[in-house]
Amino acid sequence: MAVTMHDVAKRAGVSIKTVSNVINDYPHIREETRSRVLEAIAALGYQPNLSARGLRSGRTGAISLIIPDLKNAYFAELADAVMRAAAEHDLVVMIQQSGGIRDRELEVLHGPRMRMVDGILFSVLALGQEDAGLLDIPTPLVLLGERIFNGPADHVTMQNVAAARAATEYLISLGRKRIVAFGAHEDDGIGSAGLRLTGYREALAAAGLQYREELVVDVGNWNRADGADAMRAALASGLEFDAVVAFNDVIALGAVRVLQERGIRIPDDVAVIGFDDIDETRYSLPSLSTVDPGREEIAETAVRVLLERINDPAGGAPPREYESSFRIVERESTLGVASSLHPRVGPHVHPHPTSR
Repeated sequence: MAVTMHDVAKRAGVSIKTVSNVINDYPHIREETRSRVLEAIAALGYQPNLSARGLRSGRTGAISLIIPDLKNAYFAELADAVMRAAAEHDLVVMIQQSGGIRDRELEVLHGPRMRMVDGILFSVLALGQEDAGLLDIPTPLVLLGERIFNGPADHVTMQNVAAARAATEYLISLGRKRIVAFGAHEDDGIGSAGLRLTGYREALAAAGLQYREELVVDVGNWNRADGADAMRAALASGLEFDAVVAFNDVIALGAVRVLQERGIRIPDDVAVIGFDDIDETRYSLPSLSTVDPGREEIAETAVRVLLERINDPAGGAPPREYESSFRIVERESTLGVASSLHPRVGPHVHPHPTSR
């Protein structure tokens, strides 16, 4: 039979009310009594009824993370970082996938499950600035990503333009002149692809290099297969280049596979840098240089800001915006195997998030 609160009270030699007070972190309890109750809970394996506890306290101890797709390595690792950050505050995370589809994003955000959580972290992909009013919900909300700035919710994002510019400048510092911007999306001016293309263009301009449309390669979906297909098409067209700045790591890995199949040496003939610093980049062959966009910092900041809103539901502070720091991580795909025996972090380091 299931262990009850009555069983815990009997073993600890206290009342059921005292057990309830300990479970609900009631402050005015003697430490000796609290220890006795906690020892009884541990010995009996008692599991509190969190649903009932939530009804009494108005809290569930759970938050929701809405992301486009767990198959995407960046979002999978972001979810892991959020769960670890939440655990530091004794919070559990309920993960929902939106597929990056507008109707699904709205369905998940306004669905009945969101009433079961204390707050929501929402990585928006399909909703646009015109949808800002739809985010004005009673549940505390923090946005992640590059959509809907100056909206009704706090926002945590990365420095897409500055980081992509730094990655391109890094390739230029290695003497590369014909650098492919790999992962563009046509007519994307405000999403990750558009922002990273802006950073690429800024780096070229600062170095006095001409921006060439033929060096901007569209990649439909940011997955390994599309990255490989886009690189095959680029090579088949006769495009000449000596470096690739890929707008995420997964398409970079697809491109690297095709380059190696064609006998193109990395980094001797073509240097490659990705974006996201997913775990796989450390173990690919060659290991992939990349941009670490501050994923851990994004997760920790988002959870902290969400908790501030949860703990102060009547707070009148206006929505805030935060940007994570980033760094260039140099590995074999730009340094070569010999140089990478003594890896180092690249020169473009921004150690603190900015808020505005």
